[in-house]
Amino acid sequence: MSNPSGQTASPGNAPAHTTTIKPTDLRGILQYVPRFQGQIFVIAIDGSIVADDNFGNLLVDIAVLRSLGIKVVLVHGIGHQLQELSALRGIPISNADGTGVTDAATLDLAIRASSRVAHLIMEGLTGSLLKAVITNAVRAVPVGIIKGVDQQLTGKVDRIDKELLNALIERQVVPLVSPVAFGPDGKSLRINSDLLAAEMAEALQATKIIYLAPNAGLEIEGDVTHEISVDALRSLVAEHPEKIADSSRSKAAHAIKAIETGTPRVHIVDGRVFDGLLNEIFSNEGVGSLVYGNDYQQIRKASRRDVRLIYNLTRNAVKREELINRTQKEIEKNIDQYFVFEVDEAVIACATLLYYADQPDVAEVGSVYVLPFYHNRGIGKKMVDYACLQAKERGVKRVLALSTQSFGFFTNVCGFQETTKETLPEARLKLYDDSGRNARVLFKILS
Repeated sequence: MSNPSGQTASPGNAPAHTTTIKPTDLRGILQYVPRFQGQIFVIAIDGSIVADDNFGNLLVDIAVLRSLGIKVVLVHGIGHQLQELSALRGIPISNADGTGVTDAATLDLAIRASSRVAHLIMEGLTGSLLKAVITNAVRAVPVGIIKGVDQQLTGKVDRIDKELLNALIERQVVPLVSPVAFGPDGKSLRINSDLLAAEMAEALQATKIIYLAPNAGLEIEGDVTHEISVDALRSLVAEHPEKIADSSRSKAAHAIKAIETGTPRVHIVDGRVFDGLLNEIFSNEGVGSLVYGNDYQQIRKASRRDVRLIYNLTRNAVKREELINRTQKEIEKNIDQYFVFEVDEAVIACATLLYYADQPDVAEVGSVYVLPFYHNRGIGKKMVDYACLQAKERGVKRVLALSTQSFGFFTNVCGFQETTKETLPEARLKLYDDSGRNARVLFKILS
């Protein structure tokens, strides 16, 4: 077993220009294509990112996604441009991001800012040879009065024209959605773009929302959190909102909403980083933050298509003699014993669970390996806990584990105790003696 509790450097500490793959690394990208092909990604671009020097590169990255058969819907913000217009014209605004009161003067500037931002995006998409359309697919109604305050021309989504958007997508056209929507009377209403992206993902049953923001990711207690479950994030927002950076609170709240309404994954990525979008999608580690659903939903039984992935995943641990060497044929032969842990559909951990026909109350967990980037995140423990849960459902009373280098993980983290090799089932004892590895034998009683 590779050390699941080992310490590794985090890309969050790397310089902003650091990337883990290059767009030209086709082998790195193409392994993900079958997983994402034909799926819908809602990409939400903050207004400040449209104004950033990296914006042109982002549009090229979006063209790459489209060329790989990934369907894209773009939602853009205008907060940055709205504040600039306000300063330039000397017109005070009542709210910049569409979450507070929108008075008539602010809405007028918002319409102008939205028109400018949409035009810039259309220029870039055209330069990347992509067909695109600015849509009026969002129908809105006024928010109304909240806590005694009339929100005036601030709106909320009432209906999304799914038929229009899906028709555009099927014709290889990128829909561009503005944060200025239209009410029942055709009049304009201002909508927060983070909320709009979540509503759009729900309506289109998107696989992902990718928020392109002017920060490194979801900042919690001063550090970027690279992945967090929706349950943990929901508790944090409810009980300790002060721990979440002001710049991350809107994204956090709408990530929760999106996942609760059916979007499996929400990413928050620094849109200022060259290749950041592609690296977030097409690498195991990613460069931003990922918010995902239930932890155990990320663990599944392995299938034959995972054989090569498991083999490649465990090579370094085999070289360090942490795991027994198994060929791809051996892994395939015993694939029903394997289960894997996925982050954004990429396999980053594996383990096995072996049952003994002659001792149905005993099982063995083994081959526990976690990709080094994901150490110290509790994934190894989740894999072992999941194995114990599965074993218990089969009537197993005692789970075994054999380890040469990570016995401390089993005893200190997973609650196993050390025992002697004589407690092994007869067939397993022979394999133990023949291997010559002299592994420590551990066990856990399932209550």
